[in-house]
Amino acid sequence: MKTQTLTLEQQRDIMKQRRFIAMPLAGTLVWAAIGFASPFFNEAIQTWMLYLGTGAIFYIGSGLSYLTGERFFSKDRQNTEFDTLFFIGMAMALLVFAIALPVAAIDHTTLPLSIGILTGLMWMPLSWAIQHWVGYFHTVARTLGILIAWYVFPEARIEAISAVIVAVYLISLVALEVRYRAINRTTLKVSRASANAGVAMSARSTTSPIPQ
Repeated sequence: MKTQTLTLEQQRDIMKQRRFIAMPLAGTLVWAAIGFASPFFNEAIQTWMLYLGTGAIFYIGSGLSYLTGERFFSKDRQNTEFDTLFFIGMAMALLVFAIALPVAAIDHTTLPLSIGILTGLMWMPLSWAIQHWVGYFHTVARTLGILIAWYVFPEARIEAISAVIVAVYLISLVALEVRYRAINRTTLKVSRASANAGVAMSARSTTSPIPQ
């Protein structure tokens, strides 16, 4: 459903009312699986796990969206200009793989570093769109954490980086859910206040004397 007749602020309000937990849930599951499985496989399989796992996050998240109520591909979903901005940011982050892949061909140990950081960049425009700190936190904490883990744990880089990403995802999920519930409470209060005001006006109009 398009929102061509709405102002940008109205479209931003629509964007703010979304839950935004399906994709982070998918990311948490995938990176946790990669981290747990990596010690049991050789480097070639670990590389494919990173490629296939991170590539599957979108599809897993799309499926989870029907459990979280977000319903990405529902006909009733209102798409906004901010959705377009988010997907442009996602495409921009993915294009940076043009640098990451040749570097990984030279040194495969850079792969979890580059994939982990690049796939976290798209949180930045989300934070701006919904006017909340969670996206800025996610990208900055994830980037710094991954960089530190890559240097500190040279013998277990995939496991360490996966642990950092999962930890940041969990914090972000809690923040997003708290934000969503706070918005729902505010919306409910406004709706009740409007309903009460309408009832009061109706009562006054029915009890007022009829002009003779």
